[in-house]
Amino acid sequence: MINQFEVIETLKMISEENLDIRTITMGISLLDCACDDIEISAQKVYDKITKKAEHLVKVGEDIEREYGIPIINKRISVTPISLIGGATGAKSYVPYARALDRAAKQVGVNFIGGFSALVHKGETVGDTVLINSIPEALSTTDIVCSSVNVGSTRAGINMDAVARMGEIIKETAERTADSDGFGCAKLVVFCNAVEDNPFMAGAFHGVGEADSIINVGVSGPGVVKCALEQVKGEPFGVVAETVKKTAFKITRMGQLVAQEASRRLGVPFGIVDLSLAPTPAVGDSVAYILEEMGLEKCGTHGTTAALALLNDAVKKGGVFASSYVGGLSGAFIPVSEDAGMISAASCGALSLEKLEAMTCVCSVGLDMIVVPGDTSAQTISGIIADEAAIGMVNNKTTAVRLIPAPGKKVGDVVEFGGLLGTGPVMAVSSYDNSAFIGRGGRIPAPIHSLRN
Repeated sequence: MINQFEVIETLKMISEENLDIRTITMGISLLDCACDDIEISAQKVYDKITKKAEHLVKVGEDIEREYGIPIINKRISVTPISLIGGATGAKSYVPYARALDRAAKQVGVNFIGGFSALVHKGETVGDTVLINSIPEALSTTDIVCSSVNVGSTRAGINMDAVARMGEIIKETAERTADSDGFGCAKLVVFCNAVEDNPFMAGAFHGVGEADSIINVGVSGPGVVKCALEQVKGEPFGVVAETVKKTAFKITRMGQLVAQEASRRLGVPFGIVDLSLAPTPAVGDSVAYILEEMGLEKCGTHGTTAALALLNDAVKKGGVFASSYVGGLSGAFIPVSEDAGMISAASCGALSLEKLEAMTCVCSVGLDMIVVPGDTSAQTISGIIADEAAIGMVNNKTTAVRLIPAPGKKVGDVVEFGGLLGTGPVMAVSSYDNSAFIGRGGRIPAPIHSLRN
């Protein structure tokens, strides 16, 4: 039973500490849209999405108004398009991307994810066609997001796919050079991708899910920071307990919204993703939480330990607030989307190498990082391979969303606007790795993957 004190406390978190629901995401299966004619199949995709998600935005707005809880985004994720495109025999899946874009705009969501392929152990013809279609798809649509899973703990890392994705990212950046490579902000390369992730750009609807489902992603870095301000100088046990209790409160709100959206839409409730998702707004930053623990600047020595504590405490607190916690759940550390990360990267306190170390203990990986436009495809592939190795060995999800901004060099700044924020261009290694990437094949799964 929610008492008066909890209501007042929640209102304070919303009005003063940037607490919000980051997204309500409807997952939709498109398996029944497969057809040997791509135009007919694409039309089926459009028809199903516009029917299933017809009331998604309105329901989100109604809940927001009635409960006073800000719901920032309403989104859609769909079955990986490579799984339905294979039957067509088409040489390009861009018609699917355009159908997704039209459908998403028709129902009023801000992003749609699922122009995706899962190639961690090898590629089908459909996978290859989809990957080759990504640059054109992302440069000729507005709100379509794409993801490719290149590794897993059970399968190892598909280095042929890793090499190809370096080239795809470069081509996507070049095709969207007029917007500083913005197309790459809609493209994620995963290891151990999860099937119930409500966040973009990596969301897709898993084949083991219901025909449609509601997943909710909560937020609240500002709330956690404010809570930690009350325990300055206390031992880490007190810090962890404070984060746990705060995460519980944040997740309870997410659970409420998820269940209510599920009931009103007549769609099963999937999960609450309790990730702390930052924004460029001052005060809504994971980096500021780490600095509140005693670090002068995010990126200094001790940052990885602080992030490990935060990530673990968020999960421990959140799981008591919802029986169905999933997605990525933890702490996101995107550079351009986090005011504190932007500041730390701009002043040199935070490097790409330090970010890589932090991804060993955070929720995802190297996210929304701008690198020089002349960064080679092989260097990008090497960054992907390193991040995939962290995910594979540690049995966790890792990802790379890297933007080689055409014409930009270290020290420049790229403005994306909105939630995507501001990206300071970060340095990458100048040493050659092309012989390593050129080997191809598959890096075997680690020995501890044999757990049956």
